Amino acid sequence: MDRAYEGDETRALAVELGYIPIVPPKSNRKDPWAYDKELYKQRNQVERLFRRIKRFRRIFTRYDKLDLIFLTFVYFALIIDALM
Repeated sequence: MDRAYEGDETRALAVELGYIPIVPPKSNRKDPWAYDKELYKQRNQVERLFRRIKRFRRIFTRYDKLDLIFLTFVYFALIIDALM
């Protein structure tokens, strides 16, 4: 989730599904809630990792029909990313 999805209904659905929303409230919200600022900062690292992995066309377009082969190539892409 990001700040665009910080509505009450979306937060309630996320909590109902068992997720812990860490999205900060908008600045104009009347009753803001507390959130983990350090965990929210780490969200950027995950988004950048997905962007780097999607450089591999095989992952981006999902050519592989079997999940095992697709997952193997995801692992391969993660290894290449770690080595760079």
